[in-house]
Amino acid sequence: MGMRRRFVLGSLAAAGGLALGWSILPPRQRLTPHRVPRLPGAPSVFNGWVAIDSDGLVTVLMAKSEMGQGTHTGLAMLLAEELDADWARVRTASSGIDPIYNNIATVVDGLPFHPDDDGLVKRASGWMVAKLMREAGVMMTGGSSSLKDLWLPMRQAGASARAMLVAEAAQRWGVAAGEINVVAGRLEHASGRTAGFGELAEAAGRRAVIRDAPLKPASAFKLIGQPLHRLDTASKSDGQAGFGIDLVLPQMLHAAVRICPMLGGRVASFDATAAMQAPGVRKVFSVPALKGGAGALAVLAESGWQARRALDGVSVKWQDSEASGLSSDGIRGRLMAALDTGRAYAFARRGDVDAALKAAARTVSAEYFAPYLAHATLEPMNCTVQVKPDRATVWAPTQVPGLARQAVAQVTGLDPEQIDIEVPYLGGGFGRRLEVDFIAQAAAIAMQAEGVPVKTIWSREDDMTQDFYRPACIARIEAGLDASGGLQGWRMVSAGQSVVAAYAQRVMGVKPPMPDKTTSEGAFDQPYEFADARIAHVSVELPVPVGFWRAVGHSHQAFFQESFIDELAHAAGQNPLEFRLKLLRSHPRHARVLQQAARLGGWGQTIEPRDGLRRARGIALHESFGSVVAQVAEVSIAADGLIQVDRVACVIDCGLAINPELIRQQVDSAIVYGLSAALKGEITIENGQVQQRNFHDYPVLTMAQCPVIDTEIIASSAPPEGVGEPPLPPIAPAVANAVFSATGQRLRSLPLRLA
Repeated sequence: MGMRRRFVLGSLAAAGGLALGWSILPPRQRLTPHRVPRLPGAPSVFNGWVAIDSDGLVTVLMAKSEMGQGTHTGLAMLLAEELDADWARVRTASSGIDPIYNNIATVVDGLPFHPDDDGLVKRASGWMVAKLMREAGVMMTGGSSSLKDLWLPMRQAGASARAMLVAEAAQRWGVAAGEINVVAGRLEHASGRTAGFGELAEAAGRRAVIRDAPLKPASAFKLIGQPLHRLDTASKSDGQAGFGIDLVLPQMLHAAVRICPMLGGRVASFDATAAMQAPGVRKVFSVPALKGGAGALAVLAESGWQARRALDGVSVKWQDSEASGLSSDGIRGRLMAALDTGRAYAFARRGDVDAALKAAARTVSAEYFAPYLAHATLEPMNCTVQVKPDRATVWAPTQVPGLARQAVAQVTGLDPEQIDIEVPYLGGGFGRRLEVDFIAQAAAIAMQAEGVPVKTIWSREDDMTQDFYRPACIARIEAGLDASGGLQGWRMVSAGQSVVAAYAQRVMGVKPPMPDKTTSEGAFDQPYEFADARIAHVSVELPVPVGFWRAVGHSHQAFFQESFIDELAHAAGQNPLEFRLKLLRSHPRHARVLQQAARLGGWGQTIEPRDGLRRARGIALHESFGSVVAQVAEVSIAADGLIQVDRVACVIDCGLAINPELIRQQVDSAIVYGLSAALKGEITIENGQVQQRNFHDYPVLTMAQCPVIDTEIIASSAPPEGVGEPPLPPIAPAVANAVFSATGQRLRSLPLRLA
């Protein structure tokens, strides 16, 4: 029995009979909140997810943040489908905070089990965690989980509201409920009686919630599966959409901050004499380090421009932190040393890998490296807070409204129930807005404003140098080949910081009891059929703040594994596609995705030089967040070594495609974001300070550099899986493998640069 299973079973045994009795009960309902949501116009609220007003306008309540991924549209489609609403009469509104909105799927998926594992321990663990998260979890948007998490709750909410409307109509008309049809927001009976949702909403909303309303079979879907236009397209096109940075309130003050340039540093002293004489300036003060961030100097003024100009005139001295003297070279050295001396936790162990490698006809080994990365969201960190003696209101572009409220409560001393959180559109998240440092800071600044709302906006420089970075990671891989070129033994160990441990400690004040799956995800949880393997990770503690970055561990572990798989194929003298397919004999789903990508990408077809550029294709396969993605990258190499990605063919199996157009948008987004990291992204540190400060030295892919992207979605009737992150991990290895084919150079470090 492995360590993981001993831990789970031991915990269950220690909990005793009471816990066992509780554990066999199903998770509590996610239909009715503790408090009825408050909505403008006082529509009739049917449950925690939907309200209908007298004009028949359907309001779908959103517990997830919209940060460009189209979540609000996809979720509204689920509810509107079961409600049989008129899509033209559907809008969205914030749900507020309640346990029914806690994200269950992400935490269950975060348990350190292999996707192929369907054993009792995994199922029991998932059951228990789902129950715990329903009661004491986190309301969160992340982990490519929004549609997966609410696939059933949203549909159940729509079906329940529909059943309540039908019951009301049946009573009024004196007919059987089964004789009533619902079509596009209207109820109809063969007798000729009809009624719109609005006519019945008030009375139907007062009925007892119907919890067992049947759901439609897939054959009856009218909205699900259709490429419907996004609900936020019009407002984002004409400028009406409200982002946090756009907020304007009466009498609002503005705060500009300068954060200590050293990671984890603080303000030692400052001289604000000149700044206090500047026009519009109200106060200059220091802000302590909060929720994992560094200390800062703040200027409060009547306008953002006045605050920023005055801040430039403040003389400040900084107090160093434990990051003093830390450098990128030193960090890489510590990670290397950990591979040799650190105690690695084995996430996967099969057979006898030592014996297999010893018996191999040939062994191949390599070391791979990925650097720290910033999130670089288009909208920099911002938050507006108004603190009154007995109440606070927070306008925060956040992925975790519940944790944001707790952070403000800790800063202000108010009870969480005295704090209202408004979540506007997010100008990008990618995991950065899972953090609450900027929200706690904004609350501390607003405490100085005597009840007046204060909007705090970070500069791009502070946003870049005070991020919670994707961890740097190094991996050592060794594999054996038999005489016929078959894979015989796979040993892999990586070293890097633990995101989950760091996040849980700074944001929630707890130390996670289980190994951090994200450190090794993308390595131990892939479908390749290794008879003998050991895949492990060494967690290294460093004074660099790390956080969740799009695709988390998959973002670099996929580069390590898929590049090395390619190395093995070439060492064995085999086609990289065929080599992979031999390792997927018992995984037809993955093999199908890989073969479809090869077909779509022209794998095996001749690719001629163009305009004097060397050209080649590379292939990669990866599973993450429940979805399987394969990509073929078509790459050109200029005479000066510049790498240009011309085309990417991407095939994704993400379960049922709720809205194919949203999926294609997210595939494009993930590939472009991943290419920025693969070709350009790198955060370096000198003397505890991040060296990159803006897009001039942390560049992202430009429109002219974007490849043509062709996407194919595998038809599936399985429940929906993640989409926002899965297309990112395969792009770096696909490009690296193409570069090798074109040049013969194997690039084992990111970003990809030819010598």
